Amino acid sequence: MDKIIRIRKLTKDIPKEARLLCDTMLTELENANRPVLEAVKCSLDNSLYNPKVGFLTPGDKKVRTELNVSSVQKMARVIFMLERLMMKLESNAVHTKRELYYIAKGEVKSNPHLKPLDFADQDESDSIIDFIGDMLEVYREELNCFANDRGGQTYSQQLVVTEKLPDGAVANVDLSTLGTTPFQPKNRPQSLSLKAKKKIDFCLVVESEGTAGTLVANGMTKRHNCIVMGAQGVPSNGVRGWCKLIQDQLKVPMFFFGDLDAYTIQNIYRTLKAGSAASLIRNADFSAPEVHFLGVLPEDVKKYDLFCYNVNEKDPVEARSLKKAKDALANDPFFQDKKNKRLVSVLDWLIKNKKRCEQQAYFSVDARDPQIVEKIIIEKIRKGQYI
Repeated sequence: MDKIIRIRKLTKDIPKEARLLCDTMLTELENANRPVLEAVKCSLDNSLYNPKVGFLTPGDKKVRTELNVSSVQKMARVIFMLERLMMKLESNAVHTKRELYYIAKGEVKSNPHLKPLDFADQDESDSIIDFIGDMLEVYREELNCFANDRGGQTYSQQLVVTEKLPDGAVANVDLSTLGTTPFQPKNRPQSLSLKAKKKIDFCLVVESEGTAGTLVANGMTKRHNCIVMGAQGVPSNGVRGWCKLIQDQLKVPMFFFGDLDAYTIQNIYRTLKAGSAASLIRNADFSAPEVHFLGVLPEDVKKYDLFCYNVNEKDPVEARSLKKAKDALANDPFFQDKKNKRLVSVLDWLIKNKKRCEQQAYFSVDARDPQIVEKIIIEKIRKGQYI
């Protein structure tokens, strides 16, 4: 029997749920019982993948914290930080994780009784904020806590973005008027709506911002009705949410153009397409299941005689990448699904041949043609040479 796919509720009264949680803990203490806090376990061993859903979703496992000598500080910190977050929600104030760390430090400094709750470094407060989000099953942004992650640098002659601002005002941005300046949305793209002045044929998400800029500077968005986006390596929540918005609102074919290496396949492309195990409750709005892998494929290496690097297994970084690829094939539900068998064959090829090939290698095909990579991309799209 298939496991039930759990997707969080779309809307929640966060202050109400926070008060209920605190009231329940207080009642347990008054009855001489040990309060318990439970949060979704956001890890690979609690990740489910169903191709009909298209992204990793959480299973039934929980991280359970019961009041005892070793957990009392964590539980007290949770309530302490939860109160700070609810105060910010009430006043509609917005902060980053780092700012919340210093806000908490300031509270402790002004009240000696709070000294046992003090955070030694930001990692400690970050983990508490993450636990609160997983416990309430809400996004960090819904707690008015934002990271400094922006959407990918985006270029198009046909795309118009409308943003509803917090004060109710509306801003319209026509990307064709920005010249060489890219549009880069903030990390809450759900406040944006999109429309196309003319039919957009495809969206190309490029792993390297530099190569995305080169394609645009050489005229790709002027010759083709398309969107070109630089994804800046491992996609941030902003990039993932932005791609999700383009997928859902514009209904255009989406392609990821990246390197042929284990890290790109398992960390960058899989995260963009299906989300991550670390953010299971977020993947519904922060993944783009319909994006295809258009990057360097093993058959391209032979067809275009592309330059490859040998993977040095004595190098700790490269050795770890190969090991993670093997682990992904054995344990990652995304790669274990038969729908993704072509991606599995690519990882198998990388592990067996111990090679990697960068997207920029396509420039070597015709060193005198500045449009050569664009031409190859268009040919691969037209002939369906992607995964």
